[in-house]
Amino acid sequence: MSAKYPVIAVTGSSGAGTTTVKNAFQHIFFRERINPLIIEGDSYHRYDRAAMKQAIADYAAKGKQISHFGPEANHFDTLAHTFKQYGETGKCQRRYYLHSDEEAAEHNARLHTTLKPGQFTPWEDITEQTDLLFYEGLHGGAKDGNVDVSKFVDLLVGVVPIVNLEWIQKIHRDNAQRGYSADAIVDTILRRMDDYVHFITPQFSRTDINFQRVPTVDTSNPFIARDIPTPDESFIVIRFRKPQNVDFPYLLNMIKDSFMSRPNTIVVPGGKMGFAMEMVLNPIIRELIEKKTKG
Repeated sequence: MSAKYPVIAVTGSSGAGTTTVKNAFQHIFFRERINPLIIEGDSYHRYDRAAMKQAIADYAAKGKQISHFGPEANHFDTLAHTFKQYGETGKCQRRYYLHSDEEAAEHNARLHTTLKPGQFTPWEDITEQTDLLFYEGLHGGAKDGNVDVSKFVDLLVGVVPIVNLEWIQKIHRDNAQRGYSADAIVDTILRRMDDYVHFITPQFSRTDINFQRVPTVDTSNPFIARDIPTPDESFIVIRFRKPQNVDFPYLLNMIKDSFMSRPNTIVVPGGKMGFAMEMVLNPIIRELIEKKTKG
């Protein structure tokens, strides 16, 4: 962990709501005039899109499973090294995973390459001066054997809906945006389950703050849900690892209809999620930058 070169990681599975947290951080960075180095979690996958399909088939032929949730399909060691190197020097390497034609076109123009969606850009040295590293992805708090990504993070934020809601969001997204069938989506959920239990959920016991979305409508069978519960049909449960550092009376006063459920937990209406995140995170980021300046 570093006072001079802070590392912030937002961790949560795909569709969990990490984008909302990323937007909250972007607003804070803009207001506080912070220049972040942004690292994307997908860039630490071990395989590109075509190679991952082959790896899934190869593992299945051996009666085994592989998923983007687990260590077999990711470079946990490289991610830990990136955080450690940045914390020590303020420099590191970065690459991008190309999700779409638009991203491929952008980076091909920049790098003079002919890469396609589903491939990685080459690793590049980051030489620009930045104020902190900001990571958003699946494994900001991952641990596997002797590799512990979380120990190099100064602020670890978890974003996790209850699991039925997470499945509903994945089913709707993969069907609408990627055209996957219901059976294919369920197969993916089942294939990922072991890695989810062993490498995704344990991270939320290492986080400094968790934001968990809990719907107030029936999600007991996520596989037949017709729509995704809206923010107004949800509560956000915010749990702090160190509640003694939190001004709960201030948050309760500022966030309408919020309440305490435990000494380390505040609950806010789902529609207030983005606002609550900024209220909670802004003073923490400001404190990190003040320590950086003094250091």
